[in-house]
This record gives sequence, C-alpha cells and structure tokens, in this order.
Amino acid sequence: MRKNSVAVLDIRSSEITAVVGERGVNNTFIIKSKYSCDYDGYAEGELLDIDSFTEAVRDVVKSTVSALSGIKTFYVGVPGEFIKVINTDKVMSFNSAKKISHNDCAYLAELSAPYESDEYKTIRHSCLYYVLSDKRKIIYPVGETSDSLEGKFCFYQCKNDFIDILLEAFKKFDGISNINLIPMVQAEAIYLLEPEKRDEYAVLVDLGYISSSYSVVCGNGLAFSESFSVGVGHIAVYLMAELEIPFEVALSFMTKINLNSKERLSTLEEVVYEGNVYSFPTVTVRDKIREGLDGICETLEECRQSYTGKNLDGKPIYITGEGVKVVRGTVEHISNRLVKNVEVIAPKVPYYDKPQFSSVLSLLNMALKDAKPASIFNKFKSF
Repeated sequence: MRKNSVAVLDIRSSEITAVVGERGVNNTFIIKSKYSCDYDGYAEGELLDIDSFTEAVRDVVKSTVSALSGIKTFYVGVPGEFIKVINTDKVMSFNSAKKISHNDCAYLAELSAPYESDEYKTIRHSCLYYVLSDKRKIIYPVGETSDSLEGKFCFYQCKNDFIDILLEAFKKFDGISNINLIPMVQAEAIYLLEPEKRDEYAVLVDLGYISSSYSVVCGNGLAFSESFSVGVGHIAVYLMAELEIPFEVALSFMTKINLNSKERLSTLEEVVYEGNVYSFPTVTVRDKIREGLDGICETLEECRQSYTGKNLDGKPIYITGEGVKVVRGTVEHISNRLVKNVEVIAPKVPYYDKPQFSSVLSLLNMALKDAKPASIFNKFKSF
C-alpha cells in the first residue's frame, strides 16, 4: 500500500465499510478501494449479534487486503454507543511568565486524565480550549506568553468489551499489526464543522439507522455527547406494526413519501412485494411516519435538556447521517417539531457530498491527519 494511504473501518448501526484512501487536491480524497457489508448492528451500547459483527468486519477487511497489499494498520471509527465522553478542567502555574510549549500542553493533558475503570479504556483526548493568565480563551496556546495555563479537556473512553470483540475479529489477519481507535463523534465534529462554528459552540446530530448521536461541539473537542438507540430503522418498524406490513414494504413506503406534500385524501400509495400489492392512503402513511419521527424529536429534546453547560437556544442544529435523506421532508419536520433551525451538513467533496458519507470521510480525514504512532495500539497488546 502506498505510504500516504490509510485504511479505515467505518462501523455504522446497520453497515460496516472498509475504505483505503489518500488526500487529494483541495482537501478532497482519492478512494483506492471501498467495501461494505450489512450486519445486525448495535443498540443500548451492545452489539446485537457478535458473530454477525465479526463476520462483517472480516468480510470487508479480507476484501480490502486482497485488493491492496501492504496494509499493516487499520483506523477504526468507534460508534458513540461504545464511547463515554469525559470533560476535565485543570490549571497549571509557572514560576514566571513564559512561552507555552507543546510539552506544557501535553503535561497539562496528562494531569487532567480521568481514571480508567475495568469497563472503559481511554483511547484519545482533545482540548476544547485553553485559558491564559490574562483570561483569554485560545485553541492553540503554543508560543503564547503566560504565567499559567488552564485547559478544558475532553477524554474519549471506549468500552473494553467492544475493543476485545474488535481485536478478536482482526486476529485472523496476520499482516495487520496495529489498530488505531478513533471516536466517531469527534471525527465528525472536527471534519464537518469549520473551526469558526466550533469555537462558538455548535450542536451536531448524527441520525443513523438504529443508533443516533447528539453532540455539543466546542473548539477541538466535545462539551457533551450522548448516543441513543433510535434511528430511521425504528420508523420502519413502527410503520410495519401499525399497518401490519412486512419490514421491506415499510421501507419502500418511506422512500415514496414526502412529508411536505399535500395530496388529496383519496390519493393512494402502492408497493408490490413478493407478488402482493400493499396499498394505503398517502395521508395515513405520512401521518404514521411523522409519529415515528416525533419519537426521535422527543429524544433529541431530552438530550438538549441534559446539557446545561451553555445556553444553546439560538444555535442551529447541524444534522447528518444516513437517516437524513430516507424520507423527504425529514429535516423540515424535525425543525418544526423542535422549533429550531435545522441544517443538513455533509462532506464538501464531489460525488460524496451527501450525509450518508459523513462518517466514513470524517474517519478518513482524521486518520490521514493522525501522525502520532504512540496512539496506535498493537492489536495483540492487552488493553
């Protein structure tokens, strides 16, 4: 594999994708290979079927290493369901005013590190912002003069059970010796939101298939993040139960409906599946989908109320993920329901400028930027 290429594994709640890519011109990407595989997913912080997960990981990794030789390291995006975000605040004083160095920042982060438990392992950290002795908040303090340095840090801890299962899946590949774990909630925040938006606090929602996440982004870290096991797949389940139809038929109806349209009461929607015709009034299907979306909106509102660190009432909600475009009018409905400005955000890359590609390109972006060998875990090392 070329030296400037990286291999990443994007674990969504219904699909796992392995991508090998490198940086292109104007901050774009050159995708060398891409393989995806469906699996049973995860919910409530647990994989629904470990065997299904393991087989999917091995399938896409096998296809990747078969297509491109020389892959020794994989960067794996850890879903928010398996991540615990911990914020810490620490101050370090100096004998006299001095220029802040990289070592000062690293030592302050080390002092700020939270304890690890038998259940969670710290896999990465970032800093929301630093505060100098003159009370200035700053993202990059190196070179600044101050007699003290305060840091607001964000530590990302991953469930040990998830790490163990993941490493077991990779053991089959002798050539892959290193696994680097990246918190997906952080990768998306850094890639999708410009620094100016992050510096002023921003709300980012990833609407997935089975699982979604709500994050408050600040600087280079997260002030708050909560994942919840609700997504557009649950709307299909709700539709299936309410209309007594197969799951696949429910999914088909969802792609046909526009929540903003106003058809006549006599207008029908029809789906043909396995030789059977399923027909319902458009208004009935649309109302059921809205009811399902209302459940997601209620959970988002609960997340909003859970964060009390800063008043975010005037902030828009940036939304991404594969669940955004399944039903036309989803974003408008969420905006009206929450009485908030909701904006779709996606990669600004040709052919991949859709919300369903946000996670994999965010992961690829962070992997390409990552130049810290110390953060790469040997897959056989005990966590």
